[in-house]
Amino acid sequence: MPFFRVTVPDPDLPADVQRALAEGLTRLAVTVLHKDRARTIVHLNLVPGGRYYVDGTPLTSGRDAHVEASLTAGTNSAAEKAAFIAAADELLSDLLGPLPRSGVALHELHPESYGYNGGTQFDFYRGAGNVPAAPAAR
Repeated sequence: MPFFRVTVPDPDLPADVQRALAEGLTRLAVTVLHKDRARTIVHLNLVPGGRYYVDGTPLTSGRDAHVEASLTAGTNSAAEKAAFIAAADELLSDLLGPLPRSGVALHELHPESYGYNGGTQFDFYRGAGNVPAAPAAR
């Protein structure tokens, strides 16, 4: 169950751009990360520029964006994650224009610590016969 939070310092972002962001990230989740479309969630967090800081200064002109994704650890390769980050950055630039410091962060959560509809991802994947390997402890 991937969950994407997209923060954009523009509370007046047009509805068609909002929808294109949600659709684009969902498409990338399915095509690049091989996630289930029906289980993919995109949350748009549109904030005033005065609440989004770059270099310690409020972003009062122009746009920027940051995407954070919660993913089940062990379900994607390094190459898939790198491809997603590159494609998501391109999507942001295509929809929002040149961005001074856009970012994409993929947070991998252990399948026993991440869930959907009251069940853990571990239980979901075990039921599908494919439990992801947890990342090695560091």
